[in-house]
Amino acid sequence: MKLFGSMEIRENQLYIGGVPTSELVKEFATPLYVIDEALVRDNCRRYVKAFKVNENKNKVAYAGKAFLPFAMCQLINEEGLCLDVVSGGELYTAHKSGFPLEKVLFHGNNKTFEEINMGISLGVGRFVVDNFYEIEKISEIAGKYNTTQKVYLRITPGIEAHTHDYIKTGQIDSKFGFTIVNGDAINAVKKVLEMPNIELAGLHAHIGSQIFDVKPYEDEVEVMMSLIKEIKDETGHIITELDLGGGFGIYYTEADNPRETEEFCELILNKADEVAAKLNIELPTLVIEPGRSIIGNCGTTLYTVGSIKDIPNVRKYAAVDGGMTDNIRPSLYNAEYECVIANRAGDKADEKVTIAGKCCESGDILLTDVKVSGINSGDILAVSTTGAYGYSMSNNYNKISKPAVAFVKDGNAKLVCRRESYEDMIKNELGLY
Repeated sequence: MKLFGSMEIRENQLYIGGVPTSELVKEFATPLYVIDEALVRDNCRRYVKAFKVNENKNKVAYAGKAFLPFAMCQLINEEGLCLDVVSGGELYTAHKSGFPLEKVLFHGNNKTFEEINMGISLGVGRFVVDNFYEIEKISEIAGKYNTTQKVYLRITPGIEAHTHDYIKTGQIDSKFGFTIVNGDAINAVKKVLEMPNIELAGLHAHIGSQIFDVKPYEDEVEVMMSLIKEIKDETGHIITELDLGGGFGIYYTEADNPRETEEFCELILNKADEVAAKLNIELPTLVIEPGRSIIGNCGTTLYTVGSIKDIPNVRKYAAVDGGMTDNIRPSLYNAEYECVIANRAGDKADEKVTIAGKCCESGDILLTDVKVSGINSGDILAVSTTGAYGYSMSNNYNKISKPAVAFVKDGNAKLVCRRESYEDMIKNELGLY
């Protein structure tokens, strides 16, 4: 298993943030999400520096859907990032955590009346408008508050990135945004410009997730900057902000070869300068929305191994006390991960096993045919790179409670999300009598 950030092996045991995993398990039990706080902060700072946030007034907006408890809202605020939310629940979390809502971008392809109303009433910075219906609703609700709401229009730029089919969002056939080629994008611009109580601040595009190739981002910049020029030429309106989304790929297994943060940022900035000069337009404020690439490698999930089933000449299964309830991505996307027996982390990994979850589903498999250093009931299994879309996609299938989350840094561990109790799980249920 590849080690990230503060991970290290001491005395044959995996440490994270200077804390032995055995101590984390003893204090917080398993399953447990462990977040390397120092690495999260370092990733944030690299983005801020590489994207020239301070020099050029560009913006880095953390994509909250990846992982958004209170602690993460507070951390990204301290590190100078904006925040991208996609639901009323994420917006409410940001609000209750004390995150400044003027730094929030509110996404979503079907925002409800209640969500729009909450966003406007709380003073959300930008709505990323996804359809004509939403234009009218935002204008109507903003009028009731006697305010003008700044918006971005989400554009589908017609770019297909090389990624999983389920996480391609920039191509023409998408549930998201206004398409350029059929005229919807320019018609949406005209619609916003004629509506009261809405100000068109910028454009937004997102071409997919877990992308390693830099070429789609160059194409995206070219398409979006050309649209900015078309809008200026046709309507006279100058777009002052351009959000290019996120989707920068990270390492999960040896099959992945991700680019460095600095390379993606430099490419986007240089391409924007080049295209602005070519089109003779003013360079807008640029925004990017990294989520997975900030938090993904910072998270490790710890499990306790339970039952073991060895089928001679077929497969050896080892079951852990979690599974698709705390990491649904292997079942949903066939996502792959690396792991290590944390209490024997330095031993040679020479035994092939399949790690099964505890759900009553044959498809609840976390890792298939991975090499470990032998495996026994009671071992601690560490699965790396679970910071993104682990906790945020956790669920209560089979009435299994959601795990706790601990931040670790400089030899200290802090609980930031309590383990869900059975009482927590059923608190909203009402009986017949």
